[in-house]
Amino acid sequence: MNALLESLVDGVVDGDRTAIGRALTLVESARDEDREMTVQLLEALLPRCGGAHRIGITGVPGVGKSTFIDALGMNLIQLERKVAVLAVDPTSTVTGGSILGDKTRMARLANDSSAFVRPSPSTGNLGGVTRTTRESMVVLEAAGYDVVLVETVGIGQSESAVAAMVDFFLILMLPGAGDELQGIKKGVLELAEMIAINKADGENAERALAAKTNYLGALQLTQPLTPDWIPPVVTCSGLTGEGLDELWNMIEEHRERLTKNGVWEERRKDQQLSWMWAMVEDRLLTALKTDPDVKQMLIEAESSILRGEEIPSVAAERLIQAHLGH
Repeated sequence: MNALLESLVDGVVDGDRTAIGRALTLVESARDEDREMTVQLLEALLPRCGGAHRIGITGVPGVGKSTFIDALGMNLIQLERKVAVLAVDPTSTVTGGSILGDKTRMARLANDSSAFVRPSPSTGNLGGVTRTTRESMVVLEAAGYDVVLVETVGIGQSESAVAAMVDFFLILMLPGAGDELQGIKKGVLELAEMIAINKADGENAERALAAKTNYLGALQLTQPLTPDWIPPVVTCSGLTGEGLDELWNMIEEHRERLTKNGVWEERRKDQQLSWMWAMVEDRLLTALKTDPDVKQMLIEAESSILRGEEIPSVAAERLIQAHLGH
């Protein structure tokens, strides 16, 4: 390990915010020349990880995820926790641009010395989770953050990628939005450890209670992830802070139960294996797309499919065989 990398590792471990930012930029880099340095960085930091509470938070657009996270994070800081937020922003499929606005929507957290807010573009990855979210969690845990909140783009893509890397999966919903399930798919519902009906304040309070009954009914149609935990439905308000203490107490209770029955340790092992396979898939896909023997064939394959001259499965097989050198 060179002196520059040693300095970076020391800075992260010491909680230096500049070093943390540089380390996160490094792990987010798609450049081949940065990859080896990233691996060395993660290997040095990994022994200091594993103690943080990892929580995934998703929800329909407009549900108030950022306001909710800002309020919850400030509550946790009052409990003397250090909070990190990985806010995975939607990336435009047209321009590739990213709406990196979470620091303004989480103004209190972004300006608190006990918190670190990191927006990062999703770049179209499944479930709105960046390729490097897991690696970013390693950096933040090594820096001493004991609660890591992962805010996802929102429901509409598979959220299984989120659930595979966190200890608790929370779905935020709105009261009185018409359709009780608001487009949420059963498969997503089955991943939930809790449903929280946000914006349950003022004239929304009664609608939130009605929605709570509907969601409890919907959850009865799903199979719990573990027999020791039946996902609760709670009401809360990110704006007023009402219900957030109860919500966090339930999240803590979930950790205690799963630790006691050994599920927590098994889930952490599953997270590591899921991380490995996600990286294998990512690197293989990158290698295939950048293979000089495949690049021209890829253009031809896409054209032939669009002209209706070749079916996708046959084109896919040709590309794979070309990459393998067959």
